[in-house]
Amino acid sequence: MIDKLIKRIIELQNPTCVGLDTDFNYLPDNLKEGVTGFRKATNAICEFNKNIIDAVCDIVPAVKVQIAYYEMYGVEGMKAFKYTLDYARKKGLIVIADCKRNDIGSTASCYSKAYIGKTEIGGKKARALPADMLTVNGYLGFDGIKPFVSDIIENKKSIFVLVKTSNPSGGELQNLKLENGKCIYEQMGELVEDWGKFFVGKYGYSEVGAVVGATHPEEAARLRSQMKNTFFLIPGYGAQGGSAEMLKVCFDKRGLGGIVNSSRAIICAYKNEKYKGLGYAEAARAACIDMQKDLSSTIGHMGK
Repeated sequence: MIDKLIKRIIELQNPTCVGLDTDFNYLPDNLKEGVTGFRKATNAICEFNKNIIDAVCDIVPAVKVQIAYYEMYGVEGMKAFKYTLDYARKKGLIVIADCKRNDIGSTASCYSKAYIGKTEIGGKKARALPADMLTVNGYLGFDGIKPFVSDIIENKKSIFVLVKTSNPSGGELQNLKLENGKCIYEQMGELVEDWGKFFVGKYGYSEVGAVVGATHPEEAARLRSQMKNTFFLIPGYGAQGGSAEMLKVCFDKRGLGGIVNSSRAIICAYKNEKYKGLGYAEAARAACIDMQKDLSSTIGHMGK
């Protein structure tokens, strides 16, 4: 799946991932008017997501759907989550389920089946929440990662393991020094590179990727130097303060090696004075185009 993502990035010359972290309160007034209860709220969210997907599917390679924004609406929210995954894939987008799942091996296996594997019932297997890629937490060690690795091989999927997060306080744990002189995030990066060493595709990147935030360029540069075959999912651009110049270090000399997520800056672009007068879907498309120009002007041609 990582080769498919990189191929699409090269075709579009765009390493942008649109984050569909869709809170009901982000919707324009006409979609919120008269809405009460979870079912009506999530119907409105589905309409909002659908129109944004339609507006951007020909100019961006991927969307990332953050499950927390759907779980808070209960069962109806999970239906909206699945609808969004299905519709985005139908429109040709690569879909990243941002769920940060993991636990002990047996439980991790269940999480993996839910998103990138298949669940067996009565001798037949079916997909529950069909994503192409999944974010996972690697801090339980390899026994918690192994089930995901098995499923990405069998089902041609990918995972992104948390390594260096974009939130301001992430360093409270991730930057602690170990006895070997490395920071915890560096040790995790080393493990992730090792976990993916047998699953490297034609572009030189593994199906086992890493989440590396745009807001910590020094740490990101260190990780890129040690993680030659690990593709980065890069949050933190835009609303969280990360810039194209800050995240440039995540990419290799070919302009490859990462995909940059932006959520609120795109789905809420219609609230930005810059896009005044545009509908929310039109504004999201315009914001994606501006982001592509910003990234490409900094990173350069992709795949050269």
